[in-house]
Amino acid sequence: MVATDGTVCAVAHTGAKVGDQWLGSRVISEQKANTANAFSLPGLALSTANLYSPTQPGGSLFGLQFSNPVDTQVAYAGSTADFGTAKDPLVGARIGGVNVFGGGLALYDAKGARVGALGVSGDSSCADHNIAWKARHPLALDYVPAGVSPAKDDNIVYLDKAEQANGFKHPMCGGTEDKVTLPPVRKR
Repeated sequence: MVATDGTVCAVAHTGAKVGDQWLGSRVISEQKANTANAFSLPGLALSTANLYSPTQPGGSLFGLQFSNPVDTQVAYAGSTADFGTAKDPLVGARIGGVNVFGGGLALYDAKGARVGALGVSGDSSCADHNIAWKARHPLALDYVPAGVSPAKDDNIVYLDKAEQANGFKHPMCGGTEDKVTLPPVRKR
């Protein structure tokens, strides 16, 4: 999770120890949180999934993913034994980075104020999006003001199988992720 200024607030991992998941996911999840925070506004939330199509060659945001590189000295500082714990060296730091596939969502409180973002990595980008969506809901930080999906929120919009990248859409990952039931965003 990151605050509105991009400072990492918390890092977590699954499993009994750090090596029980992809080590690269730690930085990817921070990039996703940073991206959702950096490209969402008080009145418009963009998930990282919404950025997939416009960042493809010929898209209106092509190259965005290269615009804010990760500060690798910050990202890989400290002991790996602390990664994913309360002592993670990322906590309190800003490492930047832009990631343009599913798993990053902005966080909005009950007043509709953007208070940061959440990033998830460790499965397909579609599953990461769904997990982030389900994690944001019990935090009650899903008062999304508006978005580019048909429901006017920041949910993932899937490309049809034969469709080329366009709009704010994301490709299917495994073929059934659109069948996952997600809670609706809260209304103010």
